Amino acid sequence: MSSPAFGEPSDGVLLRRHVHGDPEAFGLLFARHKDRLWAVALRIACDPDDAADALQDAMISAFRRAADFRGESAVTTWLHRIVVNASLDLLRRRAARSVSWSGDPDELPVSESLLGVDSAARSDARLDVDAAMRMLPPPQRAALVLIDMLGYSVADTSMILGVSEGTVKSRCARGRAKLVPYLSHLQAKHNGERNQPVADGVSFEQADGLSNKHGDGVSNNQGGGA
Repeated sequence: MSSPAFGEPSDGVLLRRHVHGDPEAFGLLFARHKDRLWAVALRIACDPDDAADALQDAMISAFRRAADFRGESAVTTWLHRIVVNASLDLLRRRAARSVSWSGDPDELPVSESLLGVDSAARSDARLDVDAAMRMLPPPQRAALVLIDMLGYSVADTSMILGVSEGTVKSRCARGRAKLVPYLSHLQAKHNGERNQPVADGVSFEQADGLSNKHGDGVSNNQGGGA
């Protein structure tokens, strides 16, 4: 998570200034963390338009609820939790758009908003990652986004999601198990490019790890969206 540069006010100071009426404080706080917050929303929503809506909803909520922050976690953790919740709420509201996947890589659905985009800007692998992530229940998707795509620790993810560390590990294990067929396809397709990025924050090395991370104490056959 981003830290203020030397001499700049801390996140907590900026939030307190905002609460006390400083018109610029919240904007400075958001600017400091916007890239990371956008990445969280985008990877969970798997759609730029949905991510933009979720991030906007989250920042409006954070702006209005700043006085409720009690300092029980870092300000960044609080902001990330609001973005995750806004992204998950959006997915629930648009559940009718959910799709199923047979397991055939050629049948992976692609978001309409990503079709026709310059291939130099969005690789086939990125489209595949977004499509495959759509197959996961939102709670599993959020856990995998935070840990495997954005590199947060289990402890930080537990605080952001507001669940126990054991639940985080369980969701990750189940999500990884469901993605194994997709990840196998991805690696076969890009054989010999193991250290090149697959998508934002994901490398082929990480993808290989995903397909082998089933040692979290959860059977690969366990279902559910917990």
